[in-house]
Formats: sequence, C-alpha cells, structure tokens
Amino acid sequence: MGEGRIELKPVDSGPSTNFSMLAVAILAAGKGTRMNSALPKVLQKIAGNSLVERVLASCSDLKPDQYFLIVGHQAELVREKLVNIPKLEFVLQEPQNGTGHAVQQLIGVLKGFEGELLVLNGDVPLLQPKTIQKLVDEHRSSQAGVTFLSARLSEPKGYGRVFADSQGKVEAIIEDRDCTDSQLLNNLTNAGIYCFNWKKLIKILPRLSNKNQQGEIYLTDAVAMFDKAMHIEVDDPNEVSGINDRIQMAQCEALLQRQLQNYWMKRGVTFIDPKSCTLSQECNFGSDVIVQPQTHFQGNCLIGDGCHIGPGTLINNSKLGNNVKVLYSVIHNSKIGNEVLIGPFAHLRPESKVAKNCKVGNFVEIKKSTIGENSKINHLSYLGDAEVGCDVNIGAGTITANFDGERKHQTTIGNGCKTGANSVLVAPIILGSNVTIGAGSTLTKNIPSNSLAIGRARQFIKEEWFDPDRDQN
Repeated sequence: MGEGRIELKPVDSGPSTNFSMLAVAILAAGKGTRMNSALPKVLQKIAGNSLVERVLASCSDLKPDQYFLIVGHQAELVREKLVNIPKLEFVLQEPQNGTGHAVQQLIGVLKGFEGELLVLNGDVPLLQPKTIQKLVDEHRSSQAGVTFLSARLSEPKGYGRVFADSQGKVEAIIEDRDCTDSQLLNNLTNAGIYCFNWKKLIKILPRLSNKNQQGEIYLTDAVAMFDKAMHIEVDDPNEVSGINDRIQMAQCEALLQRQLQNYWMKRGVTFIDPKSCTLSQECNFGSDVIVQPQTHFQGNCLIGDGCHIGPGTLINNSKLGNNVKVLYSVIHNSKIGNEVLIGPFAHLRPESKVAKNCKVGNFVEIKKSTIGENSKINHLSYLGDAEVGCDVNIGAGTITANFDGERKHQTTIGNGCKTGANSVLVAPIILGSNVTIGAGSTLTKNIPSNSLAIGRARQFIKEEWFDPDRDQN
C-alpha cells in the first residue's frame, strides 16, 4: 500500500506482515440511522473536522504503525473522504452484526500479531490523547487481557454498569436492563474504549455469541472471558460522549467550542460572547485579538496580533496580518496584510490578497485580485481578476467587467490611479500609473500613465420636456 492510500479489505483478507506492537482499530461500520442523513455518521463534522478524523487524530501521538478503520455502511464513500490519510487501511464488515463481530474481522488481517489492539469508536470524537496514552500504558503495566475506560455518569440509565475492586480489577459488567435495584445505584459505566492483548483476545473472539435480544455479537461479552480485566475511570466523562443523533452532535460541538475558546482565551484572545462564536480546530490566533459576537472562523485561519474581528463576521481558510479590523464581513481563502480595515458588509472571495494599510469598505466585493499597499476601495465596488497597485483610490461604484460570456479577463491598475464614481473597466484592460478616470466612464482601451480618461456620452438636455396637460396623474 502506497503512502496516502487506503486499501479496502474484505473479510477474508490475507495476512499483513508489517505491524508495530500497537494496532488501532476504529469501529465505523454503523448506519447512524438516527442522524437522518445521507452522509455516514462518522463523516459528520464538528469544529470543521469529521468525527472519524478527530478520532484518528486523538491516537496519532501513540505512533502506531497501522490503523484499521472497520467500515460497512457506505464504505466506499468513507474511503473516498479519507484516502489521503497515510497508514490507514479499511477492513470491511459485511453484514454489520455488532461490535464483537466488527473486531472478528481482524482475525485474518492480524494473523501473527503479538502486540496490543486499541479499539476506538468512530463516533466518540472528544477523547483526549493523554487519556488514550494512559489507557495503553496502564494496560501494558497490568498485563491484563483487557483494560477499558469507564465513566461515572450523573444519568447512567441505558449504560452497562462496571463492578470492580479498589485496584481497578473488573468483577463484572452488567447491562442496565439486567441490573437489580441496588446495582442500578452504581453510576460507573463502560465507555466502550478498549485495549486488548491480541494473543489472548484472538482465542476469545470465535467464542462470542449472538444469542441475545438483539441477535448481535458484542465486544462487551469478551471482557468477562478474560482471567484479568481492568478499568480506568476517566477524569472527565465528556471525553467519552458518543454521538447517535444530531442533538448529541450539537452537545459535543458545544463542548468542543468551549474547549477551543478557553484554550485561546488563556493565550490572549478575548471572546466578547463566546456562545455566539465558533472556530475550527485549525485556527491560530495571535495575542490581544478581540472577537466580537456572531463571529465564526472556519478551516485553517491564522489571525495576527491585535486584530479586532466582528461582530457578524465569517472568516474561512484565510490569513490576517496584525492589527486588522473586520466588521460585518465575509472573507474566504484570502490573505490580508497588516493594518487593514475591512467592512462593514465587504465580501472577499477566494484568492484575494490585500496588502498593508488598505481600506476595503461598505459593500465592496473582491474576487481573485491583488490590492497594493495604501489603496482604498471605500464603497459599492466590484474588483474581479484585477491587479491593483499601491496608493490607488477606487471610487464608489467602480466595476471591473471581467467576464465576456465565455472567459474571464484581467484588469491591471497602476500605482497612484484614481477612478471616478460609477466607472466601468471592461477587461482586458491596463491602466498605467497615476491615471485619473472621470466619473461615469466606461473604458475599453488601455490608458497610458499620467493620463485623464473620460468615456461617457455627451450630456443632452431637451427643455420644456414636461407637459403638465400630458403628464398629469
């Protein structure tokens, strides 16, 4: 398998030969029926990343040589979305007959493997790397057959209860429906995150049965078959929150947003109203940044020192320099220099570059254009496919007419130019340096430097045009 490719393996795959002492399997075969979505549950996104991408990232610090994603429902779509993740292999579970059945699919794939198998769930996206590391370390030191994470829940109804001694050795896991009244008082639950000794597990997997009310093979049943099973209680139960529907997804999103915002607030960012703002995992902020209400950062954003963003602003995959101010505006895939003022109600579309000390004002749209230093586009203008020099003043209502019905064309505006209000520059067109455009002009030819260009119809006046007898209402 080449770097960055994923191999989809059927159930009867032959053995692989290059494994580390830790293999990771992520369960991602379920339909996610309660999501009511055409998209598989594990591909749903929170904070800009899919659930399964977040799970993969959470265990990357362990540096296992191989990851397995056990898929079933819409397997090819999942594969397509994750094809660029290195060292990731798919194992196909067909049909989907429970968590135990999912791990049984690894019997042929992990033939000859003698290390630990870490089993994660593709719909549990908040698990922290340090928690996973602790699970693996304590499992290895205890020499147990299995060590799993447990969580103490304030409302444990529906979860299997964990009964263990003070050393963490598990005596039993009893499902909620099978607990006595006194056992239901125990709020220590199984979080469903396991680290197995594979040599021991492989002897148990064929013995798992589907003789239960659901007719499925459960990995939970394997725990009772080990001579020694251990549990580790997580410090924060939110880490092991699973997602089964959009309500739970919104709850996880809120938890993650709070974590991200708290992280950046501790590093010098002010969120005036954190609950009304969102950011992605890939965002990075400088110090003394102020984020006003209803402001959202998506994708890979880099915000420099001293920026003042919002209110009512969306920034997507963009880089902003220092001391940039953005008000009620949208910026997509663009690069903004230092000391730039943007808005209100500006829209910077992809591949726009604005140099330092510029002003992009009210109702201005810029697309795939470069704006030089100290230039001003104060209001009501559209610049598309344009190269604008330094110290340029774009008058209100200036338009670069860049599309001829078939192709886009370039407009070049030299340093020091001034366009009058309501000017139209029909591309392709080049303006030299220090060109002045008369208001209301429509220009179609190149203009040399140091010129005045006026291209409008002569004013015509017909007196006594209004006839009160004819034009009465």
